[in-house]
Amino acid sequence: MTTDPLLEPFQLGHLTLKNRIFSSSHAPGYNTDGRPNERYMAYHEEKAIGGIGMTMIGGSSNVSADSASLWGQLSFGSDDIIDPLAEMTERIHRHGAAVMCQITHMGRRNVSNDGDWLPTIAPSPIREPMHRGWPKEMEKSDIRRVVADFGAAAVRAHAGGLDGIELCATSHLIDQFWTPLSNRRTDEYGGSIENRLRFTVEVLQSIRESIGSDLLVGIRLIADEGQIGGLEPEESADIALRLAASGLLDFMNVTSSSLATEEGLSKAIPPAGTPLMPFVPLAAAIKANVDLPILHAARITDLSSARHAISEGLIDLAGMTRAHIADPHIVRKLERGEPDRIRVCVGASLCINRLHQGLESVCIQNPATGRETHIPQLIPPSAGPQKKAVVVGAGPAGLESARVLAERGHDVVLFEAQDRVGGQVVIAARASERQAELLGIIGWLEEELRHLGVDVRLNTAVDAADVLAEQPDIVVTATGGFPDPSFLTAGEELVHSTWDVLTGHASVSGDVLIYDDHGGEPAPSVAEYLAGWDGVHIELVTPDRLVGQDMAATTGPAYLEMLYKNGVSMTPDHLLVRVARNGTGLDATLRNVFTRQEIVRAVDAVIYEHGAVPNPEPYLSLREASSNGGVVDLDALVASEPQPDRREGFALYRVGDAVSSRGIAAAIHDARRLCQTI
Repeated sequence: MTTDPLLEPFQLGHLTLKNRIFSSSHAPGYNTDGRPNERYMAYHEEKAIGGIGMTMIGGSSNVSADSASLWGQLSFGSDDIIDPLAEMTERIHRHGAAVMCQITHMGRRNVSNDGDWLPTIAPSPIREPMHRGWPKEMEKSDIRRVVADFGAAAVRAHAGGLDGIELCATSHLIDQFWTPLSNRRTDEYGGSIENRLRFTVEVLQSIRESIGSDLLVGIRLIADEGQIGGLEPEESADIALRLAASGLLDFMNVTSSSLATEEGLSKAIPPAGTPLMPFVPLAAAIKANVDLPILHAARITDLSSARHAISEGLIDLAGMTRAHIADPHIVRKLERGEPDRIRVCVGASLCINRLHQGLESVCIQNPATGRETHIPQLIPPSAGPQKKAVVVGAGPAGLESARVLAERGHDVVLFEAQDRVGGQVVIAARASERQAELLGIIGWLEEELRHLGVDVRLNTAVDAADVLAEQPDIVVTATGGFPDPSFLTAGEELVHSTWDVLTGHASVSGDVLIYDDHGGEPAPSVAEYLAGWDGVHIELVTPDRLVGQDMAATTGPAYLEMLYKNGVSMTPDHLLVRVARNGTGLDATLRNVFTRQEIVRAVDAVIYEHGAVPNPEPYLSLREASSNGGVVDLDALVASEPQPDRREGFALYRVGDAVSSRGIAAAIHDARRLCQTI
């Protein structure tokens, strides 16, 4: 028998890891006071339960007062971190996983108008585009203070039971000293590479003087800034070699691309539609020249990719971070010989995008992630009798409803009017390669239903009588919705929905106006779909202040890059009011949302994206006959408690777009928290 390379132990300094898979440090936004709370502990403990070799907590955990923890990061600036950290590390260790934490000073990569309102600091007073502030140029006293803060933070990390710490040099203060883009100093901390590394060496020396070799110490560093005038691979490799030769480090975690701009961030955390493992060659080049273990995490979404990188000796540990957000039990499923049951990350980037919208991180397809305290990753069987459940509609909400009810032990029939499952996701996936990855959500759910023995009946449109003929105890309607052009004052019959275009029911040419009253991916993805067509010229119009206003971090810049490259005209701040015929073409009237001034565009076709209106049947026809009148007890739903018992008969519920137009994540979350208590 051969051992899977991913399951082989690995010696990282004095620490023996039970396998080669880890989760890199990140901040999901769950903490509120700089200390680990129950939600955060449960989130990382679940990965340990799932068999991971090492989880790295505390992305961007700050060490100083002028590097504030403002969006859920941990703070190592006071002893308040020690006791909750000790509890967290004990909970992770009890499942056999190692745990490290990233510590940092964010330098100019922070804000000065929140928290304690302290100025940000940096080697030179150069504005950072991402956070839009001008930092104070560090004085020698600032340098001495921050160096000491790193040493004090390391002591707290040791007291909290961590196995190691990782310095963050990804557009943070440490590598802000490295790059000419933020360091124009003329003293001993600027100019030559030796001078630019001086602060880093002083930080590492402070840490070693504080904790010796009791904790492993590593650094996460950029192998290529990817910015004009910034660090290129050759100089980054030289930095890595010099730091490795210092004897102060136990490992390196190699990444790429500056985080100081939105464009750079979109490259650093590659979204759907981009190649897998794009920066492994950079990590491998550094590994070939340094005598330290090399960790790497960037779009390693599946076991085959991770296995290749490990078995070929390109890296030593494979970071499957977003992959564990999608499924924290990756290793356990691999150990059980069930790799086909792993829920694979599809790169939708909802997890990271929400953070940049001021929200906490959640997964588009796994509603239990980050909610483990009330939505368990593993669905327990029902303690009550088996029930007959009918689910109508096999989009994401219907598939998840059927899956969860079957996991609970109920007898489930799933009706779908189309010839395949997937609903709106199947339509969206036709737009582009990046949208096509969404089909992975559907594929996993479909395979799980097959594994659970759910009776899936395709090409079966049902009415109330058909549902009642099944003699159900539970009915869940997940019938989705329809495109809605009723916002127009005139010309509804002259426009095409994005669905019409992607399904082939409408063909367009010439000058095309795409109206986006959604703000997410649907409209820009159709622009991408049409951009390659000969003779098509596109204008994307939105009433929002920005095109793609609801897309942030990784997806927004990626779509904007596509739109610019394809010559798409972008017009924000305008409503589409009405459409009228003009000979063989159309007149589209737009109204400025601020001035109320109207302008007319002469175009050949108008496409709209305006969400969906719920499909009311068979819900409305079943409502009066149901035991609960279709009513959902919201208090029970939010608390993840069972719905109240009603009179005799079947209980009726709606989920997903059959309730309101909200998207994949909300649809799956609806289904999961409702059905997990039935």
